[in-house]
Amino acid sequence: METGANEIAMGVRRFGAVNWLGLGTLMHREIRRFIAVWTQTLMAPLVTAGLFLTIFTLAIGPSRGEVMGVPFVHFLAPGILTMTVIQNAFANTSSSIMISKVQGNIVDTLMPPLSPLELTFGYIAGGVVRGMIVAFAIWAAMALFVGLGLAHPLAAIGFVTLGAVFLGGMGIIAGIISQKFDQMAAITNFIITPLSFLSGTFYSVETLPQWFRTLTHLNPVFYLIDGVRYGIIGRSDSAPLLGFSVLVAVNVVVLLTVWSMFKRGTRLKS
Repeated sequence: METGANEIAMGVRRFGAVNWLGLGTLMHREIRRFIAVWTQTLMAPLVTAGLFLTIFTLAIGPSRGEVMGVPFVHFLAPGILTMTVIQNAFANTSSSIMISKVQGNIVDTLMPPLSPLELTFGYIAGGVVRGMIVAFAIWAAMALFVGLGLAHPLAAIGFVTLGAVFLGGMGIIAGIISQKFDQMAAITNFIITPLSFLSGTFYSVETLPQWFRTLTHLNPVFYLIDGVRYGIIGRSDSAPLLGFSVLVAVNVVVLLTVWSMFKRGTRLKS
């Protein structure tokens, strides 16, 4: 039987190489999901970051002196901002996947004609947007109350974006491999939190023993926080270009892993 001129060959998607409508819908859903509970997803991180900065400043700020040639509060602020951004990017994607699996409606996302790459970017978009909104809100508050500027705006935006993509991707992986909320909590408490806290958030790695300094340089979150610090105060422990290269490489690995898991349907289709 001959194929009609108006028929679509098997394997060829009728809407082209990219399902822009489906991708846009998924992105829109992920963004609306956290905006609907903005007091929890946007306001709460801002309050938490403010509490961290206030407590550390009152506890050791006056006696700490300068760090990297800037006041301690200016050194501390970029680390707290970055830590908050990556935790929220991770929480956004991981909770979205996990809740869909527990409620049994993950099929509503897998059944539409969305490719693994479109699923990857659709979910990560929500984490990136949430992370960027949190980053801007925290920076604006710190600029108002602490006098924090932007030494290198493009670098700051670039590193924050890379961080949101990185932890957003990690959130998808965690959400896929976790079968219940206890497993998700374990990943958050024993992997994500230590990576963010032991990465130079509250201290310069130059003050660490050599073995600890070497270990810190194996942590990709260190380059993230160091890069954002460079973008905001113009100081860093390592070369910004090195950090950017490391984060690009790590993001490629994470995105390929997420794509592969969506393609195979790992713990999603069974």
